[in-house]
Amino acid sequence: MKRKLRIGIEVQRLFRAKKHGMEVVALELIREIQKLDQYNEYILYARNDVDDHCVEETANFKIKRLEAKSYPAWEQFTLPNEVKKDKLDFLHSTCNTSALRLSVPLLLTLHDIIYLEKTDFKGTSYQNFGNLYRRFVVPRVVKKSQLVITVSNYEREVILNKLRLSDDKVKVIYNAVSPKFNVSYSKEQLEAFRTAHGLPNEFILFLGNTAPKKNTVNVIKAYAEYKSNVPNGLPLVILDYDRTLVNELLAKLGRDTLASDFIFPGYIPSEEMPLLYNISKLFLYPSLRESFGLPILEAMACGVPVITSNTSSMPEVASDAAVYVNPMNYLEIKDKIEEVLGNGELQVEMKRKGLVRASDFTWKAAAEQLLAIYSNIDLKQ
Repeated sequence: MKRKLRIGIEVQRLFRAKKHGMEVVALELIREIQKLDQYNEYILYARNDVDDHCVEETANFKIKRLEAKSYPAWEQFTLPNEVKKDKLDFLHSTCNTSALRLSVPLLLTLHDIIYLEKTDFKGTSYQNFGNLYRRFVVPRVVKKSQLVITVSNYEREVILNKLRLSDDKVKVIYNAVSPKFNVSYSKEQLEAFRTAHGLPNEFILFLGNTAPKKNTVNVIKAYAEYKSNVPNGLPLVILDYDRTLVNELLAKLGRDTLASDFIFPGYIPSEEMPLLYNISKLFLYPSLRESFGLPILEAMACGVPVITSNTSSMPEVASDAAVYVNPMNYLEIKDKIEEVLGNGELQVEMKRKGLVRASDFTWKAAAEQLLAIYSNIDLKQ
């Protein structure tokens, strides 16, 4: 019988309330690993936060809640000290960066290297600092990693070329869709959610934020043009964005009167996102650059037509189940909004194709691929 491995999994921000893509991916994989592997020993390293029961300990899976004054201090000092004390066989860091000095072999999940490409630092100060930190750490930690995992073939090629790595250094494990994203919710559940968040009967959904790559400005311009052509068109629901920024842009466009057509429900917990998708008429995801684009599949799994970009990883993920746009052309985005919303047969066909496409991506399959990598780590390094 193969000896038990002692495996560390680092995901510093897993317990925070407002989880982003990388934490969602790590959480889903960890839950599947707990189901699939009761043999090896695991230690999860995270900072304590409000959602510290999203993962529970099991007989072979222990959780260490570690504190530090800052993200870099936690990662570069607290984490490696604990790893050394725990005598791991190897550490898997799941969110792009890791400690530069480790006493054990390292497996790194590198979701993207957007921050190593040209950046204008137009994000928030927090985003800009994060980009600078990753710019310094990632090239160095990649060199120290035994293997790098990324989330799409597109991103794999970018990483190989930018960091000049050998072909066998980077493996792809696709992200997937949680079973909670489905079309089986009752009318009563959907109406209760709609009422609780003050949402209209029909609307377009956009997950905008202040990161430049999310292309929020072009989406707002496209929506303003759509409303010029279709005065009674659907309102636009925007998550995770500041109403003031929208109003300022509408004022510059001379479209102040459209302010009431933008709806800001605030942060929606990840557990409720399937309900939001289910009551949406159309999902906009014309991002400038994605390493995967998980919301595309989440929306498809909930039966929502998707408009997304013809760039980076998005065609790889969506295949023939989405309508594509040039994300830099807001008039093209407007045209596709009108095309999809004006064609009931197209909506039905997009829903059918989307459900099929989303079913191709499961967290169980992703976890099985990850466990196969774990079993082949070279412990001598």
